[in-house]
Amino acid sequence: MKKSFLALAVLAVSYVAVANQPAHPTANKVAQSQAEKNALVIQTDFSLKDGAVAAMKGVAFGVDRSLPMFDLTHEIPPYNIWEAAYRLYQTATYWPQGTVFVSVVDPGVGTDRKSVVLKTKTGHYFVSPDNGTLGLVAENLGIEAVREIDENTNRLSGSEKSYTFHGRDVYAYTGARLASGNISFEQVGKELDPKVVEIAYQKPELQDGTLKGNIPVLDIQYGNIWTNISDSLLDQAGIKKDSEVCVEISEKTADNTKVFYSGRMPYKSSFGDVEEGKPLMYLNSLLNVSFALNMENFAEKYKIKSGAEWSATVKSCEKKAAE
Repeated sequence: MKKSFLALAVLAVSYVAVANQPAHPTANKVAQSQAEKNALVIQTDFSLKDGAVAAMKGVAFGVDRSLPMFDLTHEIPPYNIWEAAYRLYQTATYWPQGTVFVSVVDPGVGTDRKSVVLKTKTGHYFVSPDNGTLGLVAENLGIEAVREIDENTNRLSGSEKSYTFHGRDVYAYTGARLASGNISFEQVGKELDPKVVEIAYQKPELQDGTLKGNIPVLDIQYGNIWTNISDSLLDQAGIKKDSEVCVEISEKTADNTKVFYSGRMPYKSSFGDVEEGKPLMYLNSLLNVSFALNMENFAEKYKIKSGAEWSATVKSCEKKAAE
């Protein structure tokens, strides 16, 4: 009996001693390594009709099998650099510092456009061709630094003869190495001047009582028209809820400006505040001025699209009538 009790006491002391020992250095290293990994978020205009997106993810998975990967979208209209730029801007700030975005909308693939990584002042990274895709995030999040991808060290081994799939061979590979901590930002390549290619568009402004802005994107599923005119700018214009506004939507081409919609509508909180089929102005989820037809498709009815060349103006109809 005494021997059994003594054995149990020795076992208990040994357990406490082991429990109080620091974790094995390898375990600490693994935990630290996991903590240093950042999310890899991928956007393309590839769609999911073939294996292109899966090939990119396969390359990233080959770099690090524990890398957290997510999709932004793969339904950017083909070659639509502007929409790629807007989706990055729309999404990036909801992701934590250190997130690596890979965006591949690259009609100039294989040409001399630069392949870069942009680090913003918010601590986000964007891996992309420098073709206008990075303009909006650079403008809104600020440029910390820009580096050109050195393909001698940051390119999938064996892909050197491929010129038409840099999304797989260069961008997914580099993005995964950066997100996993396999390389530092400095190891991406040489530092460039702190600027990226931008696409000209109508910046939001208030001029002589009229709000002017761009139509960066449509609410595709419902046909609502989104602008870049903020709620604060709307307040500066003195436009109040339930007042009536005069709206004009146009497209600027090389030759002229064509008006697609000109009309009056109330400024309301939500769609059901007007009768079915009637127009309204409201604030979208980004708190920007938008237009809709309740239970109908505004964009389809008036043949309105989005992009750098599309603009909208808004003014108070009451002020116009008073004049």
